[in-house]
Amino acid sequence: MDFSLVTNEAYREIFQSMSEGIIMVDEAGTIAIANRVAEQLFGFAPGGLAGAPLESLLPERYRKGHVNFRRAFNADPHPRRMGFGRDLTALRRDGTEFPVEISLSFTQVQEKLMVMAFISDISQRKQAEDALRRSEEQLIVYAAELEKKVELRTNALNQTISRLEEEIAERKRAEEDARRALERERELNELKSKFVSIASHEFRTPLSTVMSSVSLIRQYKERQEYEKQDKHIDRIKSSVNHLTLILNDFLSLGKLEEGKVDIQSEPVVLSAFLDEIREEVQSFLKPGQVVTTAWPQAVMEVWTDPRTLRNILFNLISNASKYSDPGKPIEVSVEQQNGRVVFQVRDQGIGIPADDQKHLFDRFFRASNAGNVQGTGLGLHIVKRYADLISGEISFTSVYGEGSTFHVSIPHR
Repeated sequence: MDFSLVTNEAYREIFQSMSEGIIMVDEAGTIAIANRVAEQLFGFAPGGLAGAPLESLLPERYRKGHVNFRRAFNADPHPRRMGFGRDLTALRRDGTEFPVEISLSFTQVQEKLMVMAFISDISQRKQAEDALRRSEEQLIVYAAELEKKVELRTNALNQTISRLEEEIAERKRAEEDARRALERERELNELKSKFVSIASHEFRTPLSTVMSSVSLIRQYKERQEYEKQDKHIDRIKSSVNHLTLILNDFLSLGKLEEGKVDIQSEPVVLSAFLDEIREEVQSFLKPGQVVTTAWPQAVMEVWTDPRTLRNILFNLISNASKYSDPGKPIEVSVEQQNGRVVFQVRDQGIGIPADDQKHLFDRFFRASNAGNVQGTGLGLHIVKRYADLISGEISFTSVYGEGSTFHVSIPHR
């Protein structure tokens, strides 16, 4: 080993005691001197590295490229780390490779450039890094497996929750069906009770009238009192008409409740349709009551179910007649509004008290001022149900003691 390059004894001692391997190389790439650590790193005996080419300490695959790096450094020498950001590998005498870190510096000796390489074996650090990397990879794999398990368990939990939700929904549907069935049964029982109550009251009076009139007719016949006989015949007819209206209400409600009302729309010519209704209602009008009809020329026909519309208007006219005095007119008119046809039935009857109006379409409801006027309290409820079947809307205006107007709006087509 040529220690002439390290002239001072103290410097020589520092050179040899460094924990890093130090190699000094001339411009030709020949090793001039190396400390003991460097010789041990590369597996050489003391003084064995001196005179060896620097590239001999590199794996064969790096040597050609390193010559160019060395020349570039000689052309512009400055202290720096070698291979920053890359893994550097050195070659031992026995041919094994090991990872290193190298810092470069330079000095002038006898006016010649000498490059100093400070070399550290980082095998242990690399092993630790590799172990850490493997741990990280294992952790990533474990995390992925854990995430997969969590996903599977979450999916299983979601499926369980979905099944529970379906079971709960099914149970709620069953409870709702049971509630509806109970409500339906309650309504039917109420309907039966109401029917019995109304039948016992409403049927008794006209039937009694029929029975008494029949007996009196027999007496008047024997006496040949024909005028009185005709009077009681009219009373019988009126009573029979009343019973017929009551039965029609119950039959209509029964069909509506059972969903047995079929709707078949067809063109309805208003002039003929309203004339037929006006003729049909004559049988129950009070003396002096007249039904007038009016419709615009722009609306000659409407597309709807004629039987359902007839039942609606027949019922409204019947109510108008019952709750109006003899001689009071009843007006039936038709208007076109916003693509719909509006039928209006106007009377000059007793009107509807304000407090009763919100219940007017309830089943079995009768206004507080109905008094002795016969009725079941089903008519307007049935009218509302019929209007719903033909996509209609029903409303009314009423002034107590002055009369009422009912509006039934249905689609034009």
